[in-house]
Amino acid sequence: MLEGCKSAKERWGGVSHIIDRWLGERQELIVLFCSVNGMDQFHDDKRPVANKLEEMCQILVDYASSGHFEVYEQLVREGMEFDDGGIQVAQSIIPKLETNTQVCLRFNDTCESISSVQMLHNSLSELGEALEERFSLEDKLIEVLHESHRDLVTQAD
Repeated sequence: MLEGCKSAKERWGGVSHIIDRWLGERQELIVLFCSVNGMDQFHDDKRPVANKLEEMCQILVDYASSGHFEVYEQLVREGMEFDDGGIQVAQSIIPKLETNTQVCLRFNDTCESISSVQMLHNSLSELGEALEERFSLEDKLIEVLHESHRDLVTQAD
């Protein structure tokens, strides 16, 4: 998962400040996810796990919100401006991202009620699969709405 993040950042990171910041948030989310996923027991009345879960959930919600309310909108506007076919692909990707966001938000809403290590691992497994799918869909969205005309955007900056 982390390798895919580095690859996406290398490919698109310098093109847009919004995408740069967003990919940085993605990397932070992945690091926290891996950290929480690597905890195999609750310590001292669940606080260390609870603290990391809370931090991860905050970044998860911020990341998803930034995607929907900043990045996707910018990419769609850019795709419409260049009108190079990416909008049709985006119209098939964005509903999948909206469905995926519901999985992420459901994790956020229920993480406080996780009462055992097994429940935590099961929930993290579901979230991990959702994040893998999300990152793949987002990378495809960036590719079709931004990468296809990146040289033109870079010249305009």
